[in-house]
Amino acid sequence: MARKAAGRPQEETLSLWKREQALLKTLVVDRDTEAWQRDLAFSGLQRVGGVDVSFVKGDSVSACASLVVLSYPELEVMYEDCRMVSLTAPYVSGFLAFREVPFLVDAVQQLREKEPRLMPQVLFVDGNGVLHHRGFGVACHLGVLTDLPCIGVAKKLLQVDGLENNALHKEKIRLLKGGGDSFPLMGGSGTVLGMALKSHDHSTKPLYVSVGHKMSLEAAVRLTHGCCKFRIPEPVRQADIRSRDYIRRTLGVQGAPALRPERSKKAQRPKACPQGASEEPAEVSCCVINCSVKSTWQRTEPTCPSPCEGAILEVHPPALAVI
Repeated sequence: MARKAAGRPQEETLSLWKREQALLKTLVVDRDTEAWQRDLAFSGLQRVGGVDVSFVKGDSVSACASLVVLSYPELEVMYEDCRMVSLTAPYVSGFLAFREVPFLVDAVQQLREKEPRLMPQVLFVDGNGVLHHRGFGVACHLGVLTDLPCIGVAKKLLQVDGLENNALHKEKIRLLKGGGDSFPLMGGSGTVLGMALKSHDHSTKPLYVSVGHKMSLEAAVRLTHGCCKFRIPEPVRQADIRSRDYIRRTLGVQGAPALRPERSKKAQRPKACPQGASEEPAEVSCCVINCSVKSTWQRTEPTCPSPCEGAILEVHPPALAVI
């Protein structure tokens, strides 16, 4: 039976969430902190991570939380972890982390404990970073809690600080000619909150890239483009594909709609992954990790068979150490 999450939280809870965001916002680092970030070819970067929460059709409580780690620059899946979870906090615009983060926290903590050499050196999140109502979106939240470089990648423009998806904005999009072209998103305050990026030559819609944590905007945009076989960065895309496939395999065809394969040779699954996921890009919502601040909402996690939980799809030699 389909379930629905609780309604809008009380104002007291929202006030607590706002205070927590304000506290954590002071810890955001918006500059490059790793040597590989300052290298034009990202020399030294070996592992990129993506996270996703996919929902069961018609059920706003049951979901699949997934974490994937890909090799860089090959963009082949090295690790995946999928698990069914029950979300109890409602979705409130601007507070996505409080709904989803705890489950992905568990997934990343398990990876840290079991296979630390497979830990990602950067996390891609389907959501905003500093491009946010209060300058602290889900990518910032996750970055601060994980203490890892984090990039926010959104598919739609969040209209804050005077940013509007108006005729001028659409004209700027039209002028983006090739993959890698971009333009700054400057708010009414005069602050550049992110960049609109044409991530692929054949993409007609831009991505909205913003700083999450421990990375400059310039490096975040370059790496996002470098991780795109299609419009969506491959770490996020693979996390979404595998979480939806896990729902289908665990709950049956009613769990999620079938995905059609991409019409591209690049859409072939990595040989290391035996799990038969389709390659169609789809809507996703992402988050992660090491929660030191307790959410005011509790979560429950149902027991279910998990043939792909923590599956190491390709074991690399010890030289692939955490940097």
